[in-house]
Amino acid sequence: MAQQVRGVVARRKGEPVSIETVVVPDPGPGEAVVRVQACGVCHTDLHYREGGINDDFPFLLGHEAAGIVEEVGEGVEDVAPGDFVILNWRAVCGRCRACLRGRPWYCFDTHNARQKMTLTDGTELTPALGIGAFAEKTLVAAGQCTKVNPAVAPQVAGLLGCGVMAGLGAALNTADVRRGDSVAVIGVGGVGGAAVMGARLAAAATVVAVDVDDRKLAQAEKLGATHTVNSRTTDAVRAIRDLTGGFGADVVIEAVGRPETYEQAFYARDLAGTVVLVGVPTPEMELKLPLLDVFGRGGALKSSWYGDCLPSRDFPVLIDLHLQGRLDLGAFVSETIGLGDVEEAFATMRRGDVLRSVVLF
Repeated sequence: MAQQVRGVVARRKGEPVSIETVVVPDPGPGEAVVRVQACGVCHTDLHYREGGINDDFPFLLGHEAAGIVEEVGEGVEDVAPGDFVILNWRAVCGRCRACLRGRPWYCFDTHNARQKMTLTDGTELTPALGIGAFAEKTLVAAGQCTKVNPAVAPQVAGLLGCGVMAGLGAALNTADVRRGDSVAVIGVGGVGGAAVMGARLAAAATVVAVDVDDRKLAQAEKLGATHTVNSRTTDAVRAIRDLTGGFGADVVIEAVGRPETYEQAFYARDLAGTVVLVGVPTPEMELKLPLLDVFGRGGALKSSWYGDCLPSRDFPVLIDLHLQGRLDLGAFVSETIGLGDVEEAFATMRRGDVLRSVVLF
């Protein structure tokens, strides 16, 4: 029987969000209903509200979530009612050319729940990143549920659902940072800060954090940066080279998503070094680089989408590392808030006052 719950909805572009009654249908084949325990407030949710993703309003916001599986539909075998899970927005298909070649983290046919959640008048809602977890319960594809150790706090676990996993994965998966490497991270908000933490977890010898905000640089030091550079007052490329023996970093992770910072990353890497773009650009942005420099400097220019993660592989390991005291995921939780505080959390995020606000249910 369909259930009615409270959820945060963006009805129109640029308007403040509102708490609405959301109708959650019974799970169909391959689907699951999850009782949400915590959900982080991510920039992507704000992009949805501002119409920066698409115009499929109204949106049910929220996607960095963890909770308890309440019901599953026909054919679901990997999770069961009572399981504690992290929600992810890339349920792999197992059948596309990437999956069949043993590279499911590149799956080209990820999917969401087939049914739609609605408002009480029948208006269909578009769930943010196919999740919609600023709600007491949500309907997802069962493949979007990754079972992890229930000993972890929900407000910590949910952050792997998007930004923190994107940053950790950019360092650990995409860049494949190795012991003794030098790494620079340009832009150290939530995603960049997680890239800093990932680089240190991989035993990088030097980790340079670059930003224009001294507050974020101070946070990056707590997350493992060995050096910080304020690029508002210092030439970032020169500073990174000076800190790496004049050569440039083995890996530079760009977590801003702008042409000018990508150019900094390109020239701040060592010969044959790696640049990883994990910051998300907007559609109108263009990049211009001398092709001879691209050829002559060698190395690799990579993009990292969701940290090239495979949730079933990565989430349980990272949660276990956190529980062992080897990965302080809790450092990203700046504050916990209620469901009615999401609009204010957007304002707090815009001011750069937090790494993550997390809604607790």
